[in-house]
Amino acid sequence: VFSASTGVIGEPLPFERITAKLSELKTGLSPDRIHVAAAAIMTTDTFAKGASAVVQTDSGDIHIAGIAKGSGMIAPDMATMLVYIFTDAKIAQPLLQDMLATLTDKTFNCITVDSDTSTSDSLLLAATGQSSAREVTDMNGPFFDALHDVMRDLSHLVVKDGEGATKFVEVRITSADNDRDAHRVGMAIANSPLVKTAIAGEDPNWGRVVMAVGKSGAKADRDRLSISFGDVLVAENGWVSPDYSEADAAKHMKNDELLISVDLGIGTGKATVWTCDLTHGYIEINADYRS
Repeated sequence: VFSASTGVIGEPLPFERITAKLSELKTGLSPDRIHVAAAAIMTTDTFAKGASAVVQTDSGDIHIAGIAKGSGMIAPDMATMLVYIFTDAKIAQPLLQDMLATLTDKTFNCITVDSDTSTSDSLLLAATGQSSAREVTDMNGPFFDALHDVMRDLSHLVVKDGEGATKFVEVRITSADNDRDAHRVGMAIANSPLVKTAIAGEDPNWGRVVMAVGKSGAKADRDRLSISFGDVLVAENGWVSPDYSEADAAKHMKNDELLISVDLGIGTGKATVWTCDLTHGYIEINADYRS
């Protein structure tokens, strides 16, 4: 039994409430009740989160299924979230660990709701080896790709259920000096209260994106910077695009899912991160959290 918890920091875990139910939980085990577990781990979440994939091979199918909880205090390294992923693949532990670490950096370590990290995070990946398929031995292959899909989908669901969130935002950075700088710029934009409140207000305020690029600490050149909201080119070469249409940009901002693209024009580094808007709902949830 693996134990994990979230909640008010500093409050003792009432472990006796868990241990007293272990026998009852054991008798209720069923292969078709993962949705019940997904609902059971919810706290401020508004919906249960799950994702699955099947890898078809000539020696049998491999199944992957995962559940997650998380809504607030969400930021890399990792977040106030619990994530449990299970597979029936035959795979050695060191290889599975390498896959998990690699994919975590591309998924759960690329999301943020409010820039706050937790004292207690858990991401557990367990393999039972019960599939009839041959052992997975390649780092890159169909199993790796399917695991990536499950982890990406779960991480996106956490952001979409961000406390008070009404919009899901992809921030795509290209042509940075290196991948680390690209990630740094992406997170600076995704964590900016001014950017996030502009998104909540459906305001294409690209100046706030420029501000976030500047404060990121990454290498940047104003005169090479280009910014787009969706397909609308807002700024290029460090200034507003001659063909920029405020009306078109504002129309994009009304969507439930948004794309902010920033091209730094310096190198080949790239990164993609995901965030949500910052609304009055976030304040209401967290102001009343303990009352």
